[in-house]
Amino acid sequence: MTFPAQRYGGPAGANLADPAFWQLPPEDRLAAFARLRALDGPQYFRERPAGRRRPERGHWALVRYADVQEASRNPKVFASAPGVTTPEPARWVRALFGDSMVNLDGSDHAQLRKIVQRAFTPRLLAAAEADIHAVAARIVDDVLARRPDEFVTAVASRLPLEVICNMMGIPEHYRPEIADRVNHASENIGVERGLGARLRIPGRGLRALARMQRMVAGIGRERRRNPADDLISALVTADVDGQALGARQLGAFFALLMVAGVETTRNAITHGLALLTDHPDQRELLLSDFEAYADGAVDEMIRHSTPIIQFRRTVRAGHTLGGRTFVPGDKVVLYYASANRDEAVFPDPDAFDITRSPNPHLGFGGGGPHFCLGAHLARVEMKALFRELLSRPRELRAVGLPDLAGSNFDNRVRSLKFAFE
Repeated sequence: MTFPAQRYGGPAGANLADPAFWQLPPEDRLAAFARLRALDGPQYFRERPAGRRRPERGHWALVRYADVQEASRNPKVFASAPGVTTPEPARWVRALFGDSMVNLDGSDHAQLRKIVQRAFTPRLLAAAEADIHAVAARIVDDVLARRPDEFVTAVASRLPLEVICNMMGIPEHYRPEIADRVNHASENIGVERGLGARLRIPGRGLRALARMQRMVAGIGRERRRNPADDLISALVTADVDGQALGARQLGAFFALLMVAGVETTRNAITHGLALLTDHPDQRELLLSDFEAYADGAVDEMIRHSTPIIQFRRTVRAGHTLGGRTFVPGDKVVLYYASANRDEAVFPDPDAFDITRSPNPHLGFGGGGPHFCLGAHLARVEMKALFRELLSRPRELRAVGLPDLAGSNFDNRVRSLKFAFE
């Protein structure tokens, strides 16, 4: 196996700070993570050397399950602010668009999460689950009638987008533009493709984000005047310790929901189809008793594909973890994609096994205050869609390999050819 030239060095024959590393085939990247897990502790990767007027920038890579989980559950030491993505959001971006909940800590995060959790009433969740099954059936009926050949656009993106828009109460005429804005805002997250792309793409993504946030802010203002039975109404009229979501908070939450609720679920669904095609024995087992194996299949799809590859944390207090002592100001990156293949937790971790039990994957985070709010709905969506896809008389399969984005942030699939036969 040959790894790219390392700009600033890198242990175990891999440089996680080199964009070229993320262009490697997935199996090569996973092999590099396995070598990193075998070392004596977290390794340091230099993202940028020191200059005359700028300090060196780099991060410590947490690649073992135990380390990722511990850091996730200790936010007083491993803080999400000022940002969980690489690179961190600029101050002016945060000032303009507001802080996303994933980038907050302590009381600020707890208060915002409390407002959102209170809005997810049992009635709203029950209605969302019923809607998921109806939308999944309608999408598969449409696919069988029209016979498209590209899975992401025709199936995987449609389900989570329609479900979230229905739950939020987004009018139909806004939805095509929202879908387009989501793609523009997220298609290059964590991807570096040369100087020209670095200069152009962020502006394109921010313009898409700004238009999306203005759109949902306008809907929020209307819902304050005329509340409806939807999530936006619940969020903007909530009374949690005298607070509800303001316009910027609503916009930031909606943008987060579009990435966390649409992008991650669509990618998990698409990887799931590819996995079932590549492992016909597991597909037959699932078909033999769908209700018995579906929950395990969904969790194994999420573990195996790990839709979010990594999140960043900033060290706030001195702390020893995994044999390394960190000091305030250090940056650490939680590599969920590596933790979900840790041999110490998952026997034969590269195998796709829908009967894997237990399966304590970190596909929704490592626990703690930032555990994914939408984990339950994502599982329901995946289970409902695969029930519909696999129960029809025609056999569904992927055709060829997924076209991956080569991102260091999410395991994004641009497209996947498929067919019913």
